[in-house]
Parts: sequence; structure tokens; C-alpha cells
Amino acid sequence: MFKKLIYTLTLALVTISASAQNTEKLKSSTLAFIQTLEGNQRDSVFIDFEDSTRTNWTNLPLGLAPRVGLRYGDLSDTSKIQFHQVLSSIFSSQGYLKTFAIMQVDDILHELFEIQFQQGKVNERSMEFIRKLNWDYGNYYIAIGGNPQSDDIWSLKLEGHHISINLTVAGDQFTMTPLFFGSDPAVVEATQYAGLRPLSKEEDYGFWLINALDERQKAKATLSEKVPGDIITSPDRPQWLEEFQGIKGSELNEGQQKILHYLIEEYIGNLDHEKAEEYLAKLHARGMGEVYFAWIGSYEPMKAHYYVIHSPDFLIEYDNVGFLDNANHIHTIWRENGNDFGEDILKNHRMQHKHE
Repeated sequence: MFKKLIYTLTLALVTISASAQNTEKLKSSTLAFIQTLEGNQRDSVFIDFEDSTRTNWTNLPLGLAPRVGLRYGDLSDTSKIQFHQVLSSIFSSQGYLKTFAIMQVDDILHELFEIQFQQGKVNERSMEFIRKLNWDYGNYYIAIGGNPQSDDIWSLKLEGHHISINLTVAGDQFTMTPLFFGSDPAVVEATQYAGLRPLSKEEDYGFWLINALDERQKAKATLSEKVPGDIITSPDRPQWLEEFQGIKGSELNEGQQKILHYLIEEYIGNLDHEKAEEYLAKLHARGMGEVYFAWIGSYEPMKAHYYVIHSPDFLIEYDNVGFLDNANHIHTIWRENGNDFGEDILKNHRMQHKHE
């Protein structure tokens, strides 16, 4: 117990130092991006920090949910290069590459529907509706809340079809929740990109874990419900699950806990290493025994399935549904309890600076 306490305190001190360095890196890369913007683009990219659009999120395509901010596709090459630097400071290489693979899949999805239309599998009326959805590599919007040049509190959002990235900075602390990644299709089945899977390990490790359980454990982990049509904490529903369901980590053997850890790391590992280590330190301080894992649906790929990983500190949801019997459309989310859009760090920052 004493060793665990020392380990936790040491990690906490390292985390404080790393967070301060990271917020400076985030600030400098964001300011460098702002400097590249042309004409009225600089005005377009800013929103008031208290604007409700900062804390609203959706994964719907632009044709169904217009966004505020600056359209990624309207950036100059110089601005795009610098915005990649911003995302490289937020994410590990893994998270960074997932982001742009998901954006690329939007263009592939257009191509797949056009092929089906030419083959007579999609009628003209449906195709007209699909084209108006405006999913496109360029149709992602960047919005900066507040001003990182002058404000201690600021935010950055990148959002479009199947992406919602929400960075909140308060002094020398920052959060990245909620973080939504999705992919439609989950695996590209035609064109030169056939086989591409932007969220491959989120799916593979989930199946690995559920199928590593014995029959008794599997029965306890599996909920007797219909696979949700979306993640349960979707934008129009409560943003946190209060009830723990499924099998508790303490009921798993060492090998099964290791697979669960791999699966959690796949989500945490999208973030830059210092931030990922902060979340892993919380996980280890709490212990794997306090994490719950629940599954709904098929134990085989390409059939509808869902899982949730839930602890008092964080929540992961994964949902893979599709049309008919072909589940090929993933939604995922990573959430930190009480810290969506920086709720906790903003409260702490304002308390510390209340009398200044």
C-alpha cells in the first residue's frame, strides 16, 4: 500500500510538470496556426468561450448539423500544415493518424455510394439525399473559444462527420473530453482503399476480450438487450452512465485483465504521451479491479455489437451497427468523469483565481 501511495504521488508530481509543458506546447502551436490565417478567417475561427456551441457536440455530417468556426477545406496549404502541427501536439501519432484516416473515409464513402448508384443498388432519390449530407474531407470545422494569446482559459474544437475533438485549457491544465471517433465504413470493402480500417484495434481488442472469457464470465458480461442504435451517451442523451453493468475487473484473471488493459490503452493512447500517462496513472491508482466491462450483441465481426468500459473515473463506449445484417459502422467515445469540456479543471481554476 505504501509503495502504491509513493508511486501515485510521484506520478502526480510528474503529471503536473508535464501538463504545464504540454499547455505551453498547445498554446504555441495554436497561436502559430492563427498567425497563418488569411483575411476574415481569423475572425471566423474565434467563438466566445461562453458560447453554447463550445459545449455542444455532434457527429452528424454538415448537411444535417451546420457548424460554427472555420472550414478546414478553406484553409491555405500553409494553414493546413500548421493545423497538422496543432493536432500533432494534441495526439500521439496513433491518434493523429486516426483523425485523418476518418476524414479520408468521408471521401471514400462518397465514392462507395456513387458506385452503388451506378450499379442500381441505390435509387436516384436516395442518392440525391446522400449528396446533400455534405460529408467530405474538407467539411470539418475548427473553432477556438477565447484567445490563447491573452486568456488563461481557452478551447479548440475540430468537428465534422464522425469526429468531435474538444480541447479545453485552464491555466496549466487541459482536458480532451469528450473525444468522439467514428468510421463509416468501419472496413472499406471496395475501391483502391479496400481493407482500410481506421478504428481496427477498438474492434479487434473488444472481440479478443469477450471471447477470452469463459462461459460463466461471458454470460455475466453480456447484457440481454438489443444493440443500441448509437452510443448510449450520444449528444441528445445523458452524457454519463450512473449504473455499472457487466463484469467487474476483479472477476477477471490476470490474462483477461491484461487484454482489458490493452483495450483501454487503445483509447487513452490516442492522446499525446504525457496526457496518456496521466490517465493511465489514474487507472493504476484506482486499480483494474474497479473497471467494469459489458457487451451487447454478436461475438462475431460484421454483426451488430456494442461494449462499454466503465470506471468511477472514465467511460468508453463502442457501438458497431449497420444496415440489415452487416454491421460496419463504428461510433466510439472517451469521457472523463466530471470533466466534459473541462468542467472540473475550469471550476478549480476559477476557484484558485477568484480573489485575484
